[in-house]
Amino acid sequence: MRPYPFIVLCLLALVTGCARAPDSTLRVSLPNAPVTLDPRYATDATSWRLCRLIYQAPADFDAQFQPVPALMAWTRVTPTRWRFTLRGTPRFHDGAPVTASDVVATYRAVLDPARASPHRGSLANVRAVDRVDARTVDFTLARPDPLFAGLLVIGVMPAREAAANGFTRPVGSGAFEVLDVTPQAVRLVRRADGQRIDFDVVENETTRALKLARGELDLVQGGFAPEVAQWLARRRGLELVERDGTTFSYLGFNFARGPTARREVREAISAAIDREAIVRHVFRGQARLAATLLTPTHWAGAPTLPVPAYDPARARALLAGLGYDRARPLRLTYKTSSDQFRLRLATLLQAQLAEVGIALDVRSHDWGTFYADIKAGRFELYGLSWVGLQLPDIYRHAFHSASLPPKGANRGRYASATVDALIERADAASDLATRARCYREIEAELARDVAYAPLWYEAQVFVRGARLIGYDTDASGNLDALAQVAPLSEPGSR
Repeated sequence: MRPYPFIVLCLLALVTGCARAPDSTLRVSLPNAPVTLDPRYATDATSWRLCRLIYQAPADFDAQFQPVPALMAWTRVTPTRWRFTLRGTPRFHDGAPVTASDVVATYRAVLDPARASPHRGSLANVRAVDRVDARTVDFTLARPDPLFAGLLVIGVMPAREAAANGFTRPVGSGAFEVLDVTPQAVRLVRRADGQRIDFDVVENETTRALKLARGELDLVQGGFAPEVAQWLARRRGLELVERDGTTFSYLGFNFARGPTARREVREAISAAIDREAIVRHVFRGQARLAATLLTPTHWAGAPTLPVPAYDPARARALLAGLGYDRARPLRLTYKTSSDQFRLRLATLLQAQLAEVGIALDVRSHDWGTFYADIKAGRFELYGLSWVGLQLPDIYRHAFHSASLPPKGANRGRYASATVDALIERADAASDLATRARCYREIEAELARDVAYAPLWYEAQVFVRGARLIGYDTDASGNLDALAQVAPLSEPGSR
């Protein structure tokens, strides 16, 4: 075990009784700053979760991964025409009513090739977005899609903002209005009662722990090593909550250049990882082994596909066939964020891969630099997580050969005619059973190609202070419940 958790505990002991004077602002820690608060471009977890608080989207999902009405309700008029109608009388934060024109402008902007939204690929089946009247919008598709409603999860902006050449300010119709955005904080106010919630960017784990212990933070969701979170939970006034999660962690490969373009190298890397040991000893039960992007309980999941076996002997044999061994290792660069727990995992992967003849050069960067490198294809090997996966459109978004950034999230430049054809077949299927079979075939093909190395599904874990009453999260780790937590009406009231 690395020594830093012990240092954290010692420091926490020193600050007992040094809490700040309470005020009426709730404070939540962010592990990194959001890349953008423009819902048309939000793809990282922090940006997406904050956008859900600021904007309303036409649709959302229930716990069974089924789309449900949110800003709008819908009917399927014909197999290729869907009609969406605004629910209630929603208003933007500036007081203007939300209208069909705003919905049309937002989604036309996403579909505009010149704007290069990363969500455009998931809506490639849309042929037209038309205003019917002030409350109604028709979406016309190129082909039938029984899952189409679930694709409309991008928050609606005012038409003038959506039509502007550049993003000016975040104006939505969600539960929270933006007060201020700086590189180190996003300050929101809840529209229902004026409760202010500040999201402070605290990248260092030790600092997060100290601030939480001193009462300077009310919520830290994720970002703690399990032993630190469990130690914090034993402190007076703090509570640890764990929920099974769908956050899928994986290793990504570069298929366009470098050693990982070779299947033998990818297979050797995957076989060299002792996933079970990492989950047992490092996560301490806060993760489940994963074989596929979607969990086995998802209606489109592949429950029979096995977790890749830990087989260091096979990894050594594959590398030996390429002329590598421990004396003459294959040298690879591994990119990760500067988060301490991610660095700890990187160190463990480095040790396991060294045993089979791979010398891993771990390079960590601040989140913005790291994420930009991954999107631009500047990597050989990286570790990341997919957050909030609900629909199997992820296969087109991440693995279709036409989904290279910025059109999609095929960051490794993976290309397979077989997978492309299966994705097209799934999209053309009119019933869910046929689609599900196609998705399972896609996962099997991705596993044969070692298109990525699946690792685990991480639990959703948070530590909350005594002032935060009524907060919980879901399997995706959304922050939506902040809209319902009890307000702090007076300083020191709790």
